[in-house]
Amino acid sequence: MDDPFKPRKSRSPRATRFLAVDAWIDSSLYEAGFKLGEWWERLTIFSRRFRVTGWRRCLVELASEAATLGAAGSVVMLALAMPAFEETSKDWRSQGDFAVTFLDRYGNEIGQRGIIQRDSVPVDEFPDHVVKAVLATEDRRFFTHFGIDFLGLTRAMQENVRANSVVQGGSTITQQLAKNLFLSNERTVERKVKEAFLSLWLEMNLSKKEILQLYLDRAYMGGGTFGIAAAADFYFGKKIKDLTLAEAAMLAGLFKAPAKYAPHINLPAARARANEVLTNMVQGGFMTEGQVLSARLHPADVIDRGNKKSPDYFLDWAFEEAKRVAQKSGVHSMVARTTIDMNIQAAAEESLEYHLRQYGKEYGVSEGAIVVIETNGAVRAIVGGRDYGASQFNRATKALRQTGSSFKPYVYATAMENGFTPDSVISDGPISWGGWSPKNYTRGYSGRMTLTTALVKSINTVPVRLAKDHLTTKPIKALIQAMGVESEISTHKTMVLGTSGMTVMDQATGYSVFADNGMTGLRHGITQLITHGGDVVYDFDRDAPEPHRVLSEKAAAQMNSMLVQVPEIGTARRAALPGIRSAGKTGTTQAYRDAWYIGFTGNYTCAVWLGNDDFTSTRNMTGGSLPAMTWQRLMAYAHQNIELKPIPGIERPFIEMPVAEKPAGAGKKHTDTAPEIERPRVLSAATTRVLRDMTQMFRKAPVLETPTEPKTLSAL
Repeated sequence: MDDPFKPRKSRSPRATRFLAVDAWIDSSLYEAGFKLGEWWERLTIFSRRFRVTGWRRCLVELASEAATLGAAGSVVMLALAMPAFEETSKDWRSQGDFAVTFLDRYGNEIGQRGIIQRDSVPVDEFPDHVVKAVLATEDRRFFTHFGIDFLGLTRAMQENVRANSVVQGGSTITQQLAKNLFLSNERTVERKVKEAFLSLWLEMNLSKKEILQLYLDRAYMGGGTFGIAAAADFYFGKKIKDLTLAEAAMLAGLFKAPAKYAPHINLPAARARANEVLTNMVQGGFMTEGQVLSARLHPADVIDRGNKKSPDYFLDWAFEEAKRVAQKSGVHSMVARTTIDMNIQAAAEESLEYHLRQYGKEYGVSEGAIVVIETNGAVRAIVGGRDYGASQFNRATKALRQTGSSFKPYVYATAMENGFTPDSVISDGPISWGGWSPKNYTRGYSGRMTLTTALVKSINTVPVRLAKDHLTTKPIKALIQAMGVESEISTHKTMVLGTSGMTVMDQATGYSVFADNGMTGLRHGITQLITHGGDVVYDFDRDAPEPHRVLSEKAAAQMNSMLVQVPEIGTARRAALPGIRSAGKTGTTQAYRDAWYIGFTGNYTCAVWLGNDDFTSTRNMTGGSLPAMTWQRLMAYAHQNIELKPIPGIERPFIEMPVAEKPAGAGKKHTDTAPEIERPRVLSAATTRVLRDMTQMFRKAPVLETPTEPKTLSAL
């Protein structure tokens, strides 16, 4: 034991320094805490002077809560605004200086696209009554609001409530311009939020005159025209400076619904709408009743252009393709010979409108899209929506919608390439894949079955089992991309049942590989681009890459042997065609939001989608109902008076088959036979073959060379 009285050794200088530092830290912390306590006590005593009681305390609390909510709301608004402002980073001012005149497959002019900036007329040079007519109808407080007119919005809401329907809109010119420049016409909350922020951005970065100029230059005015100057020339054959008040009122009435009020289609409706514009001018204080009386008594007349509709959705898509293929040539003004068949285009529009008008309310569906591709890859028709005037958003080429069971043929095609056959047996039973347990539409199971039966009956568990146990999702995606599909496909396990979004154009492209015996690389809308001087800028036969095989002939024949049974005994019996066997697949997504039918013959591949822009559910509409009916009406027309081609790899392609009767539960309306439309014969099949052979002979013939020096008389 140590002696407590024994003197200890003195501490080292280093230990002494550590003790001093420790003591300084302790004392400093104590003093800081003491001073902080004193400061807090003084602050508390000082703040008591501002303490309120009674009703004043209620106001203070409300102000505090408002400040808190305002700060949180500012963060939320910033998060919502960022996606909108990203749109402004693009070259949104540039319209491109391409000007293209389009011809159909037979050489008939069908429309134009592109606007050269020098053709734009400055707003300062517009007649006064033209500007007043537009402002009185579209945005009376344009020069006073900051992009969003809350007074106009309130007035529109009151009028709509009073009329119990939508009779007025509250969008300003700035909001409409924001939609035209940056956004689509899809009716979603996200789009409306972006529109509001972009309107404020436009007001901050452009003058009122610039906003009005862009709006008048970019708005769709019906008849395939964009901009009020082009519309003045199209409808009246005049320059914008020469328009009368009656003509200006008629043009101003087109902004609301250009397809509905286009005077070359419905002159009485256009004149009635122009009369409303004149009334708006009087009510808005822009003119007096005496000043507009002459325009009321003498309404405008238009140039007779017939009632031929412009294939605007096709032209928009073909314009982008024309710009892409002509980009390197340096030529910006040209004539494009396209692949469109105006008869099929008109039939596609008619079939969609007919079925939406007849059964749209019953099924709760308002929109649709169609693409028709000939087996040689030529796009013959594009319907991007029900009304181009109401919405220029092309649902056929831009809208990504889930595909449902119409995705399954891609899975089965991958299986065929990996050694499976239509007679291969797979179990239809409960399956779980990483916590995902898909079920069949009927919620039941049928045990072991062939792949043919599984595809025809649209069984869900079988393709999932194929992907899980034998294929994985990566080779499925690789095959889809090889087939020419440009939509981004996810490799998540749920992709097997069509959860990835695809466009209608891509669906038609993918299925056309089956129709073309496994070949791809042919989809096109432009066959030639020619300058106005006659020089060929682009020729599809000369410049396009050669088609290549992505499916073996065996796999293509196996797929066709299965798909041909879907319209006969499967889920698409309403799509069966008279006189020729067709093949295809239905598709229905979760909650009945999207319904598809993609089918093909040896002549054409056609993809049909039906649904709603706001992604709301339909009333139990499946791909085998309205889409199959729409497809059947169109394709029955398209196969009239042409040489029928068999689907590769199937037996008895031209057996006369009665069209299956509609199921009993389809409703009384569906049992009525729709009046058929007849396709006019352009050329006989024999004449068409002769002309095609002659065309090929001329293309392959050697070029005749002219002698460089003329022969002299002595040489003759």
